[in-house]
Amino acid sequence: MSAVKLAATEQGSGSPLLILHGLFGSGRNWSTPAQRFGAAHHVFALDARNHGASPWVDSMTYADMTEDVQAFAAAHRLGPAAIIGHSMGGKTAMLLALNHAAAVERLVVVDVAPVTYPPALAAYVQAMRAVDLAHVSRRAEVDAQLAGAITSQAERAFLLQNLVLDSGQARWRLNLPVLDRFMPEIAGFPEPATDVAFAGPALFVAGEHSSYVRPEYQPAIERLFPRARIASVSGAGHWLHAERPDAFLALVMPFLAGNA
Repeated sequence: MSAVKLAATEQGSGSPLLILHGLFGSGRNWSTPAQRFGAAHHVFALDARNHGASPWVDSMTYADMTEDVQAFAAAHRLGPAAIIGHSMGGKTAMLLALNHAAAVERLVVVDVAPVTYPPALAAYVQAMRAVDLAHVSRRAEVDAQLAGAITSQAERAFLLQNLVLDSGQARWRLNLPVLDRFMPEIAGFPEPATDVAFAGPALFVAGEHSSYVRPEYQPAIERLFPRARIASVSGAGHWLHAERPDAFLALVMPFLAGNA
């Protein structure tokens, strides 16, 4: 296992803040919140391995992803940083805090819990892999091919952010074969050692209409993150930072400033 050099978008100044996106995402999905955070923080929105502009490699475990973030922080000599992680990135952020607590000053976990989920998003990977890109010249043509398997127009639009149309050649920015193979690991959560917990401040932000942070997951959150506070964004689903950005920022910005 060796770390890859992650691509990142960087802005702002102040104490370091790393943003870790979710499955099928990229750092640029977080550009609007990152700009707001940049008023008080030196923000790095990372692209995970096999996503965005980061390298493609043959492994996609949480140990891999955690090591990638550690290597990025070390290369940039960040010291203790605030970490925001959404979904898959939230699991990476949690494991970074649990196993390398000195690297994490404050932790924000967005709409995910330290549990194993059914690999429901495997169907999205398979739908994207099934798209015939050979003669595609417009995004709408790929959208039409995805529509049978993915009925939500908003979710298709999110996935289509990964489509590159370059000189008449269409390709995905995602390493879909590797994501497909590692979906059970991505849906899972490695069991921490029994005595491991993160003693620092932690904020878990859930979407009101999402099922990713259920009441029955609260004991697992509190056992691993004894200082955790759980908050909800009303009217939002799983991509709450995009759906209700102002409400999301109203919760997270005071926490990052140490006021909540």
